[in-house]
Amino acid sequence: MFDKKTNIAAQQAFGDAVNSGNLNAFDQLVHAKAVDHDPAPGQGAGPDGFKGMFTDMRTAFPDLHVEVETLVADDDQVAFAYTLTGTHQGPFQGHDATGKPIKVRGVQISKFADGLLVERWGSSDELGIMTQLGLA
Repeated sequence: MFDKKTNIAAQQAFGDAVNSGNLNAFDQLVHAKAVDHDPAPGQGAGPDGFKGMFTDMRTAFPDLHVEVETLVADDDQVAFAYTLTGTHQGPFQGHDATGKPIKVRGVQISKFADGLLVERWGSSDELGIMTQLGLA
């Protein structure tokens, strides 16, 4: 079943989980076999893969915040552009904390089935992150 409003609400709940650190919410938002077509290094499938990736990000950037700038949706996909901010206060990709803030842009496309995320494509400005941290 395809329902644009349900999918937008699920995507917003996913963002709320990232921003709040309540990553267990992914259990109700992400299909067990969800595929991330642009995974972080070592990221597994399904809710646990997203939990692990965002645990690492929130360890590195405890004040991590994703702000959706624009969002469009059709029956089974939600696409959005966002700004990611945070302060580097923990290990990130093998680098110790620098204490520096980051602010980068990104885009994501999420595909849903029955209100659950089943596929994700996305990109954040990783070079921008490393440059702002003085690591590139």
